[in-house]
Amino acid sequence: MPHRPASAPVRARRVRARRVRGIRPVRRAVAALFAVTGAVALTACAQTVSLERAEAGTDVACADVVVRLPDAVAELEQRDTDAQGTGAWGSPAAVLLRCGVEPPGPTEDRCVSVDGVDWVIDETDAPRYRFTTYGRTPAVEVIVDNDVVSGTTAITDLARAVSVIPAEGACTSIDELPETSAPEATAPAE
Repeated sequence: MPHRPASAPVRARRVRARRVRGIRPVRRAVAALFAVTGAVALTACAQTVSLERAEAGTDVACADVVVRLPDAVAELEQRDTDAQGTGAWGSPAAVLLRCGVEPPGPTEDRCVSVDGVDWVIDETDAPRYRFTTYGRTPAVEVIVDNDVVSGTTAITDLARAVSVIPAEGACTSIDELPETSAPEATAPAE
């Protein structure tokens, strides 16, 4: 049996140890790669947004709106919803749409016209603003988280889809109303 130097077995062990240590970082890197890939896949598959269908959400006009909804609103990606006549954008959802809500009657709330669609703005829950179409039946309601996205941008992006519901009325200001004369006072009969 040939004589081996005393350092030979130690070197062999060190090489073997290096190989074992070298495999662990590769395994860790592969495991980390799978973990990151899985996390990206899960975020890409955002959960369905749960919304309540509006009373007239099954109206054919609402179906016409929903099929025309854009893939993005204010650069927020569209999300799946679980109710008919609805839409949502952003993760978490910052823009919510429900078609088939009760059309608003005359109001003192602010009303704006954007790309041919009139919207009544309810600011009572700021910074979440509720925009409801005016003069269209069924009405469309859009709730916007103004901390995340501009309400004006959101309703501008949605106006084309909403405009398929024919306008039956429009916003007016007090200045646009025709002048009426006050009824004449009459003395009661004796």
